[in-house]
Amino acid sequence: MPQPTLDPTPPTDAGARPAPALDELDLTRSRILLVDDNEQNLELLLAYLEDLGATLATAADGVEAIEAIDANAPDLILLDVMMPRMSGFQACAKIKGDPATRDIPVVMVTALNEVADIERAVECGADDFLTKPVHKLELVTRVKSLLRVRLLKKQLDETLKRVQSLGGHDAG
Repeated sequence: MPQPTLDPTPPTDAGARPAPALDELDLTRSRILLVDDNEQNLELLLAYLEDLGATLATAADGVEAIEAIDANAPDLILLDVMMPRMSGFQACAKIKGDPATRDIPVVMVTALNEVADIERAVECGADDFLTKPVHKLELVTRVKSLLRVRLLKKQLDETLKRVQSLGGHDAG
């Protein structure tokens, strides 16, 4: 006799489903920008993240990153620190200083590992910090987690806009 199948995600009191687990996220509409002046580092990051299903774009330095962000804002940025033309610290400060891009999570990925470097990354607005050599599991887990937060924030913003348009007053 076949067992009845139960929905493992029962509705909450409001009838909405709980947020998906990291492994259940549909990242196919997500876009990740990888920024590093070292081609081998970019290739490694691309290889580590290719199974996520997200669109992966690359930039060779901070200037290219800002141009790429202006052209098509990503949902997450992995940003090397030590690069020519514009450092990751400078690029991060610029991203976080712009109201149009400040909500994009930025993960600083660097060989620097001194406490002062981490403090500087935080001061620039970085949301997370990974040291090289990057471990695949750690990278993928953090990327999924930050993308989940980003996607939930986008959903919240869209819901608030709908509520405002229906009610005709400020919901925030």
